[in-house]
Amino acid sequence: MRVRLKGVNRVTKKLASGQTVTYFYAWKGGPRLEGTPGSPEFHASYNRAVEARRATPKDQLQTVFDGYEASTDFADLAPRTQKDYRKLLRVIETEFGDFPIAALEDRRTRGEFLAWRERLAVKSRRQADYAYAVLARTMSWALNRGIVAVNPCERPGRLYRAARSESVWSDADEAAFYAKAPAHLHLALRLALWTGQRQGDLLRLTWAAYDGTHIRLRQRKTKVPVHIPVGAPLKKALDDAKRKQAERDDKKPRPLTILATERGTAWTESGFRASWRKGCQKAGVTDLTFHDLRGTAVTRLAKAGCTVPEIATITGHSLRDVGAILDSHYLSRDSALGESAIRKLERGTKTPN
Repeated sequence: MRVRLKGVNRVTKKLASGQTVTYFYAWKGGPRLEGTPGSPEFHASYNRAVEARRATPKDQLQTVFDGYEASTDFADLAPRTQKDYRKLLRVIETEFGDFPIAALEDRRTRGEFLAWRERLAVKSRRQADYAYAVLARTMSWALNRGIVAVNPCERPGRLYRAARSESVWSDADEAAFYAKAPAHLHLALRLALWTGQRQGDLLRLTWAAYDGTHIRLRQRKTKVPVHIPVGAPLKKALDDAKRKQAERDDKKPRPLTILATERGTAWTESGFRASWRKGCQKAGVTDLTFHDLRGTAVTRLAKAGCTVPEIATITGHSLRDVGAILDSHYLSRDSALGESAIRKLERGTKTPN
């Protein structure tokens, strides 16, 4: 007799030895099951996992964590974000799974959560902030649904503050990359500098999104639609890439995505990151990431005299985020902006004789 077990999650991994193995879990993020599918051990471990999940007291935070992970809010996250959140939720559950929901209203609870973040920060401030942000988002979800009465994790401030004021690609960095990095990475650099979009969105960008004059896309993270006029340098690069792909041997695949590997296939995110890192090393570009290109695009638009609304229309940032980037993260009070400001003041000022 065959019994279908609901929710079993199957994960295939390749070991360092090259061997491929398959693991089974009671559900996504759930405990690993013992034995092989169909065996008594397998069914017994599945039943134990389900019973343990059902036995979670409703007055403990574990029910909040389970509810959030099963919610549409969680399902709407990008797959990569879901994976990161699940990993952090396991860490949070270990620490606070049996924490009483009623105790959230005690003012000392906020201190307990912040102390936990401090302990995580000993190893990594950035990861401590990320873990706390997941906890705060989960609590916000529960508060909106009336599951908890307060959210003691609101506005905690940050422990990690990256010094990004100098992390802007200069003209020299750009020229060095074009001169020494592999040619199949050049279009990625130009796309990022002329659109200000995230790496993931650019890797998924298809030729259907480019009509010869504009690029249209919906950002995966924020769901913001953007309609970007294509500047002359980017248009030339796109048209050349499209022509070269059209000239490829018919036996070779033609990728639907604009950015493609040297073999003409679509990138995976991990594959692109590895190739990009090697390309930067060849070009001698250090201490700069692909993510910095997004801020560099904002900076260059500002230097060109674009207003904050104009920049936000291109990059998809909110007006507030553009202002924050220009104020503290990237511009670092660039001298070129000061020169531009004085020249504008001179042209607009009537000086008496």
